[in-house]
Amino acid sequence: MNKLLHHALLLALALAAPITRAGTGLTELSGLQGDGPITVFYPTGAPDQPVSRGPFTMQLALDAAPVRGNGRLVVISHGSGGSPWVHSDLARTLVAAGFTVALPQHRGDNYRDHSTPGPESWKLRPLEVSRAIDALGADPRFSPVLALDKVGVYGGSAGGHTAFSMAGGRWSPALFRDHCEAHAAEDFSSCVGFLTRLRGNFLDGIKKAVALFVIRQRFGDETWQSHSDDRVRAVIASVPFAADFEMASLAAPRVPLGLVIARQDINQVPRFHIEAVRAACATCETVADLPTAGHGAMLSPLPPFRPGSIEDELLGDPPGFDRGVLGEVDRKITSFFARHLLP
Repeated sequence: MNKLLHHALLLALALAAPITRAGTGLTELSGLQGDGPITVFYPTGAPDQPVSRGPFTMQLALDAAPVRGNGRLVVISHGSGGSPWVHSDLARTLVAAGFTVALPQHRGDNYRDHSTPGPESWKLRPLEVSRAIDALGADPRFSPVLALDKVGVYGGSAGGHTAFSMAGGRWSPALFRDHCEAHAAEDFSSCVGFLTRLRGNFLDGIKKAVALFVIRQRFGDETWQSHSDDRVRAVIASVPFAADFEMASLAAPRVPLGLVIARQDINQVPRFHIEAVRAACATCETVADLPTAGHGAMLSPLPPFRPGSIEDELLGDPPGFDRGVLGEVDRKITSFFARHLLP
């Protein structure tokens, strides 16, 4: 069988719902070594029912018995302050193709705990991804239905930073400092998160000065940060923070690396982050390039942000963006993982 036909058949099989699957299972595992909980979406023979989590109601089969699906795991690394539920549409699309999906809760940078976002969290996240894989392998419900020699990783925003680490990139807190010193005015939200924004008034100079003072005090460490897990065989980074990576380390990633670009992203301005990676990377694949999307396009369903809040400004959809395209983006992400993880 020629290679093109082989890939076509794999994709057709991956994107067709497995015969034994009736619903999308949902359960929570305890993290290892003091990690937070791991939310798991998975193929099941049980029917879906309405399940409410926070402001969201989803059709899921709570704590139902898993079935094998295609035997592959994808780990999703959430963004700063994120929850599993804002990735549930992507998770359901992956499950419909047979994947099991795990979302570890990243310590100090999740919707329950905002205490240590940024570089302090970025050091921990790749290890938490690896331990989430370990946890699925140790669980008696999932170990019989998963083969963990080929695992996918998807991450958005701060999770995109995790994704680049899992693909073989290396970064340092000092490079984060250097980026903010050089580009605080143009990429302010990348440096301070959701604390405040520049408004074009007399306070901007004070905001920049305070931000840079804190950043210089906390993030001068030049030690390279890296992580390797041979089980991870395909990675996608969506609207990522990337300016603190050594771009040479992402020129030839150790695994297939896909990119999801939102051109109207004002939280992680593309030219400093994902476009810099794309320019450096000889083998990266653009999975989706959304000309009218903002940073929050990675969130589906989108949380009900308070109108006028910083979260609404930075994560809300720009005028003219059609969320109807996101189903196709999720299918492209699923196809990428099917091509690189199956059989």
